[in-house]
Amino acid sequence: MSTIRLLLVDDQEIVRAGLRSLLEGSTDLEVVGEAATGQEAITMVVQHSPNVVLMDLSLPDITG
Repeated sequence: MSTIRLLLVDDQEIVRAGLRSLLEGSTDLEVVGEAATGQEAITMVVQHSPNVVLMDLSLPDITG
């Protein structure tokens, strides 16, 4: 089975750190990056090609 590549997007660092901590224990998931803004998320998607983006709907620059 292949690993699911995941990008975390939230403007609060503590939320991203908590999610990463919870998800890193899984052998089926790989957190490939984190972003604090929508624009950073777009850049990270292009760079890392994640399978899933876990995104906050309320970001400072654009909505999720």
